[in-house]
Amino acid sequence: MTREKIRSYLLITLGCVIYAFAFDWFYVPNNLTCGGLTGIAQIVHYFVPALPVGIMIIVMNAPLFVLGFKRFGFGFIVRSLYAMALSSVLVDAIAAIYTFHPLDPLLAGIYGGVMLGVGCGVIMREEANTGGTELGAFLLKHRVPHLSLGNVLLGLDLAVILAYATAFHNLNNALYGGVALYVTTKVIDVIVYGGNTGKLAHIISAKESEIADALLAQDMGVTKLRAIGAFTNTERPILLCAVRRREIAMVKRIVKEIDPDAFFIISDTSEVLGEGFGEYKPDGI
Repeated sequence: MTREKIRSYLLITLGCVIYAFAFDWFYVPNNLTCGGLTGIAQIVHYFVPALPVGIMIIVMNAPLFVLGFKRFGFGFIVRSLYAMALSSVLVDAIAAIYTFHPLDPLLAGIYGGVMLGVGCGVIMREEANTGGTELGAFLLKHRVPHLSLGNVLLGLDLAVILAYATAFHNLNNALYGGVALYVTTKVIDVIVYGGNTGKLAHIISAKESEIADALLAQDMGVTKLRAIGAFTNTERPILLCAVRRREIAMVKRIVKEIDPDAFFIISDTSEVLGEGFGEYKPDGI
């Protein structure tokens, strides 16, 4: 096994440990659901206590892993099977060793959502998952590539949370679970895509050449787009510049120092791929 694979499996293991602690510490004692097959397993376990949550998760995941094998190949499935098995075993093992006490439901939802999101995000960054709706999200994302993994998970898990509310006749806990789910999906997106997010600047200025030279001197990529003003009907280039979030203040300063009258548009980008940013992987996330 190569050093890169060992590193990947160590990170997956860390993610599984965080995931299991989040579930047993924040979700179980407060009767919160994190949605997905885990949420379904919680419902089944409530009515049939003899069926452990971890074992139920493994059983229900089997059909999804068959589909995942056909779509993503052997390597992805091996990593995901390892993550699913380890996280499921850890969930039951931690529950058997120690029983956590209930917390304030809102705090449990927020901090549990953050912790669960960190665990899932670390696992997903290594192109693996714990099965359930996470694997479903991987499959759906390849059919709807413009959606982030977090948003796909949000939609899938909300349906389970509604079922959870119906089964337990407890709207409050379902609403707290919704808060936790929202936090989890946002944390997942930050961890999975965080390194590739940035800002996109559109700069319109009579001194575009000076601004472009100043930005290039800072080792930033700049593209000139041809544009025509509707009011003046004159052509003036628009500078397009993708930068990291920490660099946007410097870009503002450069533009305003050269041309205080420049028209400057800044927008968020969920992902930037290419030289200096993330690497495009056709089968990646």
